[in-house]
Amino acid sequence: MESPTEKHNKANKNGPRQNRILWVDDEIESLKPHFLFLQERGYELTGCVSGDDALALVEKQNFDLVLLDEMMPVKDGLTTLEELKELRPHLPVVMVTKSEEESLMDQAIGQKIDDYLTKPANPSQVLMVIKRILETRKIRGESLSRRYITDINKFNQKLFGALVPEDWYEAARILSEWDLELDEHPDIGLAQTHEGTRTEWNNEFTKYIDRNYAGWLRSDSNEDERPVLSPDIIDRYLAEPLKKGEKTLFFVIDCMRLDQWLAIEPLLSEYYEIKRDHYYSILPTATPYARNSMFAGVYPDEIFRMRPDIWSKGDEGSLNRHEESLFQEALASRGIRPQGGVRYAKVFNNTECDALSKRIADYYQSHAVTIVINFLDIMSHGRSNNMILKEIAADESSFRDLMKTWFTHSSAFKILKDFAAQGYTVIVTTDHGSKLCNRGALAHGRRDTSTTLRYKVGDNLNCDQKQGVLIKKPEEYRLPKPSLATTYLIAREDFYFVYPNKYNEYVRQFQNSFQHGGISIEEMIVPIATMRPRR
Repeated sequence: MESPTEKHNKANKNGPRQNRILWVDDEIESLKPHFLFLQERGYELTGCVSGDDALALVEKQNFDLVLLDEMMPVKDGLTTLEELKELRPHLPVVMVTKSEEESLMDQAIGQKIDDYLTKPANPSQVLMVIKRILETRKIRGESLSRRYITDINKFNQKLFGALVPEDWYEAARILSEWDLELDEHPDIGLAQTHEGTRTEWNNEFTKYIDRNYAGWLRSDSNEDERPVLSPDIIDRYLAEPLKKGEKTLFFVIDCMRLDQWLAIEPLLSEYYEIKRDHYYSILPTATPYARNSMFAGVYPDEIFRMRPDIWSKGDEGSLNRHEESLFQEALASRGIRPQGGVRYAKVFNNTECDALSKRIADYYQSHAVTIVINFLDIMSHGRSNNMILKEIAADESSFRDLMKTWFTHSSAFKILKDFAAQGYTVIVTTDHGSKLCNRGALAHGRRDTSTTLRYKVGDNLNCDQKQGVLIKKPEEYRLPKPSLATTYLIAREDFYFVYPNKYNEYVRQFQNSFQHGGISIEEMIVPIATMRPRR
């Protein structure tokens, strides 16, 4: 006659592999009801009565989990645990004990048990612990698929109605939160669906920007009906704490996307109470326009009128050399005169950030400190030209991981922890995000047209209107107009501009590269958070 175990194993011979559990207890015969209960639920159980037997079995067979009695003769549970971990460091172990002494549990946890049960444990308690350790990932994966469809369909219904700026923040949040969820569960088969959703929503978003963006910038626009834009940051987030005399740090991580912020936000929550918010970066979503506008508190055309020298000939990187003076002038014009004056620092790499960290105490004398971290932007651009970096960060998920790894070990993180200890309110944000670009778009212009890929500035530009926006009247977009013929091209979705000469060569070079300056959810809808130190 076949035993229940043999019948169960035979019935599941051709099914998925059962999870194999080793139960170690010197009174193993008393656990038969537990064995039957777990076997009926699809687990394969093996029992033994001593630590030495357990070690011999683990050496010869593969188990998914060990239930280990703490009180056994000859070799007790803690000794067996230590030897098990030497033999199979990653094998999950649940300690089963009659004792509830805290010191014993501390010792077991120190040796890396995965959970513990206190005798007498009923079968349901045992099952719950086993499921948590062995099946959480599978159960969550099945639940994720259902939740994903629900979230996406809920927003898709909104696409049939009249959307407002806040709706598109919801879209950005959904995409970003699911980016992180799918990073944790890459095997549930939603990656392609998620990218399809991103493409569809960005297509609708660019149409929305076409219809509404210029209207937001008009002087007669209703501020309650438009989103917070780059020039609004000082008045909306910085003016109040500075006027109250609060010690305030304005911390700008250049080119940071919402999904990247969500990846590092939990690291900072240990030190700060965080209120997350968002705003829309102005067009072009690039440093000379978006960041200068944020620091000046006015639109680029006004900066151009006040400071035409800023737009004298130079590459993109040289056009943000004046943000410190723009910021000081913006605060002064609002009657904000912080105690200790305004301290400003910009760093481009970890070496400079390390040096800043070592002298950061010098900045505590000021109630208004501004720090700009340019490294993420440099890393985004550097990925296009560095084969090793492109291999390491081959897609958005791996680039997100790389960004989080950098931040975790960076002096930028240390600086933020130091300012928390000094009681500073921190406004952390970015000037724009970035877009992973995959489609080349043909742009027509003169030789002196800007070399940037997601936007172009020059005389009499042109492109396919499905791939980019042609701005013939810069004043409608509150952009500088150095000459009567000045026009702008701004790329849509994931397009990037390439000139006709060497078209195919440059298309290949910049395909699958992170760029900014264009119109996409990822570039325009960006995070801003108010962080107050935990007490």
